Amino acid sequence: MRDVDALEQVTRWPVETAAVCVLRREPDGAGGIGVRELGQVGPADHPFRLASVSKLLAAYAVLIAVEEGAIGLSDPAGPPSSTVAHLLAHASGLEFGGERVFAAPGTRRIYSNTGIERLGDVVTAATGITFADYLAEAVFAPLGMAGARLTGSPAHGVRATLDDLRRFAAELLVPSLLSPAMVATATSVAFPGLSGVLPGFGRQDPNDWGLGFEIRGHKDPHWTGRTNTPATFGHFGQAGSFLWVDPVAGLSCVALSDRDFGEWARDAWPPLSDDIVAAGRPSVVDPAL
Repeated sequence: MRDVDALEQVTRWPVETAAVCVLRREPDGAGGIGVRELGQVGPADHPFRLASVSKLLAAYAVLIAVEEGAIGLSDPAGPPSSTVAHLLAHASGLEFGGERVFAAPGTRRIYSNTGIERLGDVVTAATGITFADYLAEAVFAPLGMAGARLTGSPAHGVRATLDDLRRFAAELLVPSLLSPAMVATATSVAFPGLSGVLPGFGRQDPNDWGLGFEIRGHKDPHWTGRTNTPATFGHFGQAGSFLWVDPVAGLSCVALSDRDFGEWARDAWPPLSDDIVAAGRPSVVDPAL
């Protein structure tokens, strides 16, 4: 990858420590599909707070519990008439950080840490395993995420390294822990047409989400690039980090930093993503592909 062009800008971010990697899905030479790292800057083994990027990992564990048969997407969870799917899609009506219900399930997109925490409780009740242990056993261990730990809320309590998140991003590009059908469902819009506020970027109509994954759609402004396709999914965190996957381009980017999200990130992240999409196209990176 032209990482000198696309990733050199990360060294100019106004942060003390940042680490970024870019992955691409491509043929593995043996008739299958694999993942190749196209570029990396920053330390691979430095632990970062993930903040709300933790929600991607928590959602993946919940979806594994669904495929294992421990819980179901239509199981009641959260407020009356709400389900596991409503909680995953921030469509339960629960407020951001408390127990108040501001809307009937399926009528508004209200971003809710509480909803993700309730999902952790659901998995614990169904499996008899604390959610932190379930997440470690279902996601961290099989992917080799040796530096990842959940301490506290599943909505924002994971610490992990770039190497850890690189492994998870590779899983999202070529799933092994979940069926392709489940990943496709989770990364498609759930409860279409709901409006709501995207934290840090204002009201969006529609404010599309999948099952734990924010969907880029046609949101403007947004933390990904303007050239990311509408199918792009992922999450960013207030700790100054993000992970996106553009399934059409076959690309993923993980960016971790030690400075809280703010105007610097709103300015820096979209141009980086646009440059990655441009540089990451197979015709640019490797004309032989």
